[in-house]
Amino acid sequence: MTDPDNAPRAAATVRPLDAVERRVLGVLIEKAKTTPDQYPLSLNGVVTGCNQKSNRDPVMTLDEEQVMRALTSLRHAGTVAEVYGSGKIPRYRHLAYDWLGVEKEELAIMGELLLRGEQTEGDLRGRASRMDPIPDLVLLRGFLDRLATKGLIVWLSPPGRGRLLTHGLLPAEKLEKVRSQLEMAAATEPPAVDRSSTGGTQLDDRVARLEAQVADVVARLASLEQELRA
Repeated sequence: MTDPDNAPRAAATVRPLDAVERRVLGVLIEKAKTTPDQYPLSLNGVVTGCNQKSNRDPVMTLDEEQVMRALTSLRHAGTVAEVYGSGKIPRYRHLAYDWLGVEKEELAIMGELLLRGEQTEGDLRGRASRMDPIPDLVLLRGFLDRLATKGLIVWLSPPGRGRLLTHGLLPAEKLEKVRSQLEMAAATEPPAVDRSSTGGTQLDDRVARLEAQVADVVARLASLEQELRA
């Protein structure tokens, strides 16, 4: 369902976001879900959330001017709204449900990816569940499939355990940099041993033969020790 507090709006074009925009939008999504009594956020609240040390990667040190520039650009993109309510201090709320066209769990996933960047499916499920419960990986993958069809997530590694992904709001050059860094990291890791392959079977056979040889040597030494004692 869409955000119940938002009146229907014309759909805005989704575009890539820079680092500060990503952090600001991620903070607004997170705080709307985790601390609704303090939401919408004042400028100071957004700055504090952006510079928070927990649940952030990387940790940032942003000032009010940087955050205000990001809020202004997000407002122009149709992603954030400025509201006043009963006070004179402007506050800020996200319009991400409509901007992205997502459901509540999908927005929790997007918020977590905006706050931390690339991560594994398992880590993402646990972290996004602090905003909206996602009980298991089967459900998570259903949400990820829908997000992928909208171009809102990008897979960074092939299917399997520890599969990596990130959001689809990165500029093209940043996404290419992330891919290159992952490829370099993978190239420096020792190759995994496939125990089910022929090579794995041959290795098991060699280990078994060596164990048998060692056992034979130990038995002969014990026999020789008995003869010497006699």
